[in-house]
Amino acid sequence: MPLKTNGRIEIPGSAGSSFDHSAFDAKTRRVFVAHTAHDSVDVIDHDSQKHVATLPGFPEAAGVVADEGTVLVTNRGAASLAWVDAASLKTKQVFPVGPKPNGVAIVASRDLAIAACIGDDTHEPTLEVMGLNGGQRYSLTLPGRPRWCVTDAAGERVFLAIREPSMILVASLPDLQDVQQWRIPSGGAHGLDIDHARGRVYVACDDAAVVEVDSNSGRVTNQWSIGGPPDVTFVNPATGLVHVAIGEPGLVQSIDPRKGTVSRTDTEPGAHTTALVAPDCLYVFSPVAGTALVFADA
Repeated sequence: MPLKTNGRIEIPGSAGSSFDHSAFDAKTRRVFVAHTAHDSVDVIDHDSQKHVATLPGFPEAAGVVADEGTVLVTNRGAASLAWVDAASLKTKQVFPVGPKPNGVAIVASRDLAIAACIGDDTHEPTLEVMGLNGGQRYSLTLPGRPRWCVTDAAGERVFLAIREPSMILVASLPDLQDVQQWRIPSGGAHGLDIDHARGRVYVACDDAAVVEVDSNSGRVTNQWSIGGPPDVTFVNPATGLVHVAIGEPGLVQSIDPRKGTVSRTDTEPGAHTTALVAPDCLYVFSPVAGTALVFADA
C-alpha cells in the first residue's frame, strides 16, 4: 500500500533549491538534511514537526549521518568532513578528506567516521576512515565512483556502492583490509542500506532496479524493478520495508522483501532525499516547494 501523507514542514527560503542526504538522530529527536544549494544543514525537530535551525558553513553539503548525538556532514565543495554536535548544533571539528566527499557513515560506538570521496582529475576516488577523537587514519583507493555507504551492526565492516563497475565494495574496519567486490546485476549501484536482522543489503541502481544481497556471502538473493533512477534508500527495521526515493517523476517505491510486493507513493518532482524515523515515519524533501513531506510508514 502507498504511504499515508501526514503533513508538510516548511523549510524557510528553500523553494526551488536542492537537497542531498538526510538523517535522524534518535538521541535529540532531530532530523538533519544537507541543503546543498545553500551550503548549509537544516534541522527539524521531529516531535514538534517544526524547522528549528539552518546551520551555515557546509560548502555543497552532500552526505549526512547521525547517531548518539553525533552528526557527520560531507562537504563536497571543501574536501572536508564536519563533526556536528546534535544538541548544541555547534561544529566540533572539521577533517580534511579527498576531493568531492559524498557518501558518509558513522560507527559511534567506536568513534569512527567514514567518507567516500569521488576524487577529481588529479585524485583517484578513495574510501577514508578516521577516528573522531584522534588516532590513525586509513585510506583505500577505489575501482570506481563511490555512492552511498553503510556499516554492519557491529561496526566491523563497511559496505560501499560503486557506480561503475556496478558493485558493492566491502572492507574491514577500521583498517580497510579484507576487501571484497560484489558485482551487482544492474548498472549504477547507488542508494544503499542494510537490514541487520535479516542479514541483507539493499542496493538501488540507476538502471531502475533494487537488488537484495546476502550481507555475509555477497550472493544476490532477489531483485525488483522500480519506476526510475533512484537515490536515497532506507530499510525500516520496524516494518521491514525498503523505501527508495526516485526524483523523476517524484515518487517513493516501497518494497516488502518478505512478500515480494512493490508499492508506489507519489511525491513531487526532484524529491530524491528522504529521512527515516523508525518505527513509523518517512520524511521526503521537496526542492520544488522547499518543504519536508511527512509520511506514515505503517
